[in-house]
Amino acid sequence: MNPEMLKGHLDTILLATLADGPAHGYAVIQAIRQRSDGSLDLPEGTIYPALHRLELAGLLRSDWTSPSEGRRKRVYALTPAGLVALGEHRANWQRFARAVGAFLDGAAPCPA
Repeated sequence: MNPEMLKGHLDTILLATLADGPAHGYAVIQAIRQRSDGSLDLPEGTIYPALHRLELAGLLRSDWTSPSEGRRKRVYALTPAGLVALGEHRANWQRFARAVGAFLDGAAPCPA
């Protein structure tokens, strides 16, 4: 799937992924790929700027792992504001999906 198709949805996907618990950037990429059955194979150049933007917005926080754990990694986690934002994103998505579903579910087929 083209990353451009995710405009407006990437933040929701990142927040929902991190709701499972703190993770470093590469683990976030892997989780998104796995949860989407490979449909969302997003490059680092898409994920890391979004993670930094969400951190600047106060929705995520990050900490560095200690050197005793091997190579240092930046680990991202939801903040309380991020958890609230995720709830809002979920509610908006559910309303949107219901509205679009009203057109697609049981709709007459398009003439060929």
